[in-house]
Amino acid sequence: MFFLRPVAAKAALLLAPVAGLLAGSWNLDPGYSIKFAGSQAEGTFTGLAGTVIYNPADLGSASMRVTVDAATIRTGNSLKDKHARGESWFDVAKYPKIYFQSTAFTRAGNGYAVRGELTLHGVKKPVTIPFQFSQQADKAVFTGQFRVNRKDFGINGNALGFTVGEVFEVTLRVPVSR
Repeated sequence: MFFLRPVAAKAALLLAPVAGLLAGSWNLDPGYSIKFAGSQAEGTFTGLAGTVIYNPADLGSASMRVTVDAATIRTGNSLKDKHARGESWFDVAKYPKIYFQSTAFTRAGNGYAVRGELTLHGVKKPVTIPFQFSQQADKAVFTGQFRVNRKDFGINGNALGFTVGEVFEVTLRVPVSR
């Protein structure tokens, strides 16, 4: 029985980092919103999936890797939706997913910021997303806003593309739970 104590103690020490990692793991909950708005175009995306590891007390170990199904774009107009999914805009047949992979988390003002790479329309660019994190027990919400210039990602549009703004404000509200 005596020899089991040191073995149990060593096992606890080895498993402690794993338990800490799991303590920062969050599941994406339904009820999230991904909205975009710009000149002459606005709408939403659904189809969010991914992994989030986040503890505001340990930003160095935080990570986020999420995808959005590009074909879920909704503008409130079925003809605009069809065009948005087409080759001139998002080209969802060729680029079905929008990806975000974090590279670093930092404190920023009264909140936080996540730097990472956004892959949209096959083009990968660095972005910074300022956000707030509100937690109550095993539930929390990430909220944030950032801007995207569609032309930076090679989304030029069709012949009427000039009527749609180039810069879009993206607003995120993502509830999570353990």
